[in-house]
Amino acid sequence: MYEQNQTHVVEILLLGFQNLHNFKIVLFVLFLMIYIATLTGNIVIIMLVGLHRQLHTPMYFFLSLLSTSEIITTSNIVPKMLQGILEDGCKLSFKECMIQFYIFSSSTNAECFLLTAMSYDRYVAICNPLRYVSIMDLRLRLHLVFWSWAIGFMITAIIVTMVLKLDFCGPNIINHFFCDMAPILNLSCSDTTVVEIQAFLFSLPVILFPFIFITVTYVYISFAIHRLSSTTERQKAFSTCSSHLAVVCTYYGTLISVYVVPSKGHLPTVNKVLSLLYIIVTPLLNPIIYSLRNQEIKISLRKCISRQ
Repeated sequence: MYEQNQTHVVEILLLGFQNLHNFKIVLFVLFLMIYIATLTGNIVIIMLVGLHRQLHTPMYFFLSLLSTSEIITTSNIVPKMLQGILEDGCKLSFKECMIQFYIFSSSTNAECFLLTAMSYDRYVAICNPLRYVSIMDLRLRLHLVFWSWAIGFMITAIIVTMVLKLDFCGPNIINHFFCDMAPILNLSCSDTTVVEIQAFLFSLPVILFPFIFITVTYVYISFAIHRLSSTTERQKAFSTCSSHLAVVCTYYGTLISVYVVPSKGHLPTVNKVLSLLYIIVTPLLNPIIYSLRNQEIKISLRKCISRQ
């Protein structure tokens, strides 16, 4: 269909979950319900933080932006994925594929930095409570959010620019449910070694370094909690961190396994399952975890329900 160095890929076919053809209705209903629940849960978090004064704190400020990032990520991928399930694959132009990858990668990068900012917020709250309000002021929060998104978009723009310089002569089939980095590079007839190395190097400041920073902050937090005198204080301090820690473990665990650990030996099905964890499962778990573990969110939600 495509001749090397003469024609170029203009249309991409995403195979999605064709090997599960017999279960496509079940998969469609399941993923649609998860998508609706994800949107509902994260929108509720954003509304609660915006409407209730007691939630106007740095921790909930970052949480609302994390929910915004989750909505962007899932809405960028899930609708096409659902279409692919029903139609046994979906077609999109090469430009649309690159746009999907750009939005996905940028929001994922920003989310990594937002989770890092949230860990710093918890570190200051537990280890330096007397100066918490003065340190985590509005100016610092805005700077952290701005640079989280700015760096995320800039890094992805550099990677996309490198990818667009490659020649794409075919085939035009991606055995995945969205346009990710590795499947896109598999379509290229150019030598992608340099691009793969540069993409790996860029993944270090985005994934690995923030993960190390979060780990170090929680080591200090655990020491600070252990030094607290009463059991009640220790439980209260731990409860403010446990939700964030649960989300970090799920999110970074899958990201590192997909993008940092070499995946040459991974089967396509394994990569799809791992991708589903941070694209479908984690955005759903975030509002659930924070709602179940956080009393202030529960109280605000009850107030909204009682008003209705």
